[in-house]
Amino acid sequence: MNLELIANRIDILNRRIAAARITIRTGRIAAIDELGDSIDDSLPFVLPGFIDAHIHIESSMLVPSEFARLATLHGTVAVVSDPHEIANVMGVPGIDFMIENADRVPLKCYFGAPSCVPATQFESSGARIDATAVRQLLKRQDIHYLAEMMNFPGVLSGDEEVLSKIAAAKELGKPIDGHAPGLTGEQARGYCAAGISTDHECTCIEEAAHKLSLGMKILIREGSAAKNFDALHPLIRQAPGQLMFCSDDKHPNDLAIGHINQVVAEAIKRGHDLYDVLQIACLNPIAHYDLDVGQLRVADPADMIVVNDLKSWTVQSTMIQGQWVAKDSEPLIPSVPVAPVNQFACRKHASADFCYDESDKRQVDVIIANDGSLVTDRAEVTLESIDGALQPNVTKDILKIAVVNRYQHNEPSVQPALAWIQGFGFRTGAIASCVAHDSHNIVAVGVSDQAISAAVNLVIDQKGGIAAVSGHESKSLPLGVGGIMSDEDAFQVAQQYEDIEAFAKSVLGSQLTSPFMTLSFMALLVIPKLKLSDRGLFDAESFQFVRS
Repeated sequence: MNLELIANRIDILNRRIAAARITIRTGRIAAIDELGDSIDDSLPFVLPGFIDAHIHIESSMLVPSEFARLATLHGTVAVVSDPHEIANVMGVPGIDFMIENADRVPLKCYFGAPSCVPATQFESSGARIDATAVRQLLKRQDIHYLAEMMNFPGVLSGDEEVLSKIAAAKELGKPIDGHAPGLTGEQARGYCAAGISTDHECTCIEEAAHKLSLGMKILIREGSAAKNFDALHPLIRQAPGQLMFCSDDKHPNDLAIGHINQVVAEAIKRGHDLYDVLQIACLNPIAHYDLDVGQLRVADPADMIVVNDLKSWTVQSTMIQGQWVAKDSEPLIPSVPVAPVNQFACRKHASADFCYDESDKRQVDVIIANDGSLVTDRAEVTLESIDGALQPNVTKDILKIAVVNRYQHNEPSVQPALAWIQGFGFRTGAIASCVAHDSHNIVAVGVSDQAISAAVNLVIDQKGGIAAVSGHESKSLPLGVGGIMSDEDAFQVAQQYEDIEAFAKSVLGSQLTSPFMTLSFMALLVIPKLKLSDRGLFDAESFQFVRS
């Protein structure tokens, strides 16, 4: 398709804006002819498209082709995607599914080789990808980097398997992504020295500044659960060349509203330099990951967006490889057929399976969930025991949390892991989900064994998904692709998710911004402080079970 576009061109590299005629032929920019040396107030603005520098597409609960229909509405032209969610469920065939589905739409998806499948040895997952398999993945042209190395204890201790994966990436000249929450000092120095080049887990500016001083690139994350922009945005003035923006995990209802464009708008609103912000949002990921994404130069791929103003950053239209993919808040990417893949073998559980029978130990450890953070805190409380079973304290928001192994092949001897949690605020009912990073077993929180059993069994009936129950009322969202994604229309999934989240807040009583997103990280053992796997309560700081 050949076309011409007249707009105010934002030249990020040369830090100037001027009216220009942009000619596009066969998907690339053939010419840029400036129409003066200033802004024409009657014209919109055109600039390179936005790039999410670290995301797990699976967390949107959408397959890549449907994710693309929402993301492009907000000016996203490319994503750097770690498929370790589906890999933990299905291994390499799951990665192949993601790549094949993404290839059917214009959005540029750059997938990495998951480095930690399973994330730890302290949980049950559906697959294992060892160093040999990682090397084979990295040899592929459709695998662009070694995805986040979550096993930072393995890096620091010189674990042979971990170092083999890192060595393979180095030998093949592919970047290595990091994941090192709270790591500072000599430990951070050792982690960085291993060849790991990025981190998206910084929650305070001191930690981020230290890692920047070691030469790492810092990703400012603003997702559905983890939001670090407020803490880290001052770095934009200090080191714009070493920063990128990412969402990491974005649920469908949030993605329907906005993506990287929201971070750009907020950064500009906070007074940051326009060109610094756009360098971070549009260009830095291209340089770091060597992406074939256009920078609005002659001969570049025609990957660009049009916005009406430089305040709201509402995207008027998005173009990828010379093709309009979104215009006027409507997707121009059609839905494509999806053949679901899954691995789900789990028997139903009676309410008695969730009984916490520990009457001789009334003082228990409690996970404290924090709104807007993946990091939990830890407390000890004393609970009442009735007939030999410890009871939740709904008044004090001490609820029961359970993790059920979804890969147990109906073994009756495999029982749920149980613990206690504070922060969800439920007055009634329970929620359950097998979107549970990173092994995607079923995780549930509720006020009673009966409610937890009902929510868990609803997920099991659907072979994956999320559910909320209260008495005889329930809502659910089936996720038939790996138990973590839907093959349905993105807008319908976003609305269904919005409805079930509203139910969890208005009926069950949660005050969390995103209760299901928060729930999804309560089994993520590589994030401090206290988490629960299907094998027991886990201390992520000492990296060992509290009890098994």
